[in-house]
Amino acid sequence: MGLRIKSNIASVMVQKELSKASSKTDESYAKLSSGKRITKSADDAAGLGIAKKMEAEVRGLQMAKRNASAGVSMVQVAEGGLDESTNILTRMRELSIQAASDTVGERERGYLNLEYEQLVEEVDRISKTTTFSGSELLTGENENGVMDFHVGAYAGEENRISFDAQATNATAENLQIEGTSITDKDSANENLERIDEAINSVAGFRANFGAIQSRLQSTITNLDTAAVNTESARSQIEDVDIAHESAKLASNNVMKSAGISSLAQANNIPNSALRLIG
Repeated sequence: MGLRIKSNIASVMVQKELSKASSKTDESYAKLSSGKRITKSADDAAGLGIAKKMEAEVRGLQMAKRNASAGVSMVQVAEGGLDESTNILTRMRELSIQAASDTVGERERGYLNLEYEQLVEEVDRISKTTTFSGSELLTGENENGVMDFHVGAYAGEENRISFDAQATNATAENLQIEGTSITDKDSANENLERIDEAINSVAGFRANFGAIQSRLQSTITNLDTAAVNTESARSQIEDVDIAHESAKLASNNVMKSAGISSLAQANNIPNSALRLIG
C-alpha cells in the first residue's frame, strides 16, 4: 500500500474498531450499574417481555399477601371480641349458679343481679363496637355481606376467598340473654340453659373464624413461596452475572486502550509521506 496524506485508511479502520470497543464498554457499564442483563429491548426482546410479566406477577403476589394478612387481622379482631364475650358468659353462668342457691338471700341476690345485668349489656356493647374498617363484625349486619379476600395475582374465582360476614351475630338479643336476670332462684336456674346455649353459639362463631384464619395463613405461606420462586425465575432471565460482565468489561477496556494507542500511531503515518517530500 502506498503512502497517502489525503486519506488515512489505517486511522479510519482503527477508529471503527475503537468505536466498537467503546460501545461494548458502555454497555458493560450500563449493565453493571443497573444490575440487569437486559437494559433495553435490543439486548433480548423476548427475555424482556417475559421478565416484565414476571415482575408484574411478583408484585401482584405481594399485594395478594397483604390482602390475606389484612383478612387475618380482621378475623383476629372479631375473634378477640368473641373471646371476651365467652369470658363474660362464663362469669354470668357462675353468678346464676350462685344465685340459684338458697344460701344466698334476696338482698345478696339483688347485688349479684346488678353485676349480671351489666355483663349482659357489655356482651351487647362488644358485639356492636367490634368493627374493622368501619364494618361491624359481630352483629350480623355487615354492609359488605359476603366479603371477598383477593389472594391471587390474577382474576378469577380461584383467586378469591369468600367469608360470610353476616353469619356471626353475637348480640345479646341473638344469644337470647337480653332481658334475663337473677333476681330470684327460678330465674337463675332458667338462665343456665340459655347461657350454655349462648356459650355454644359463640364457640361456633369462633370455630368459623378460626377456620378462615387458618386458611388465610396457609394462603400467605403459599403466596410467599410463589413470589420467591417467580422472582428467582425473573432474576435468571433479567439480572446480570456480575462476574461474567466484569470479565467482559476488563477485556473491552484492554481493547479500548490498545485501540487508542493504535490510533495515535496510525495518525502519524502521513508524517512518513511528508518526509519524502523534503
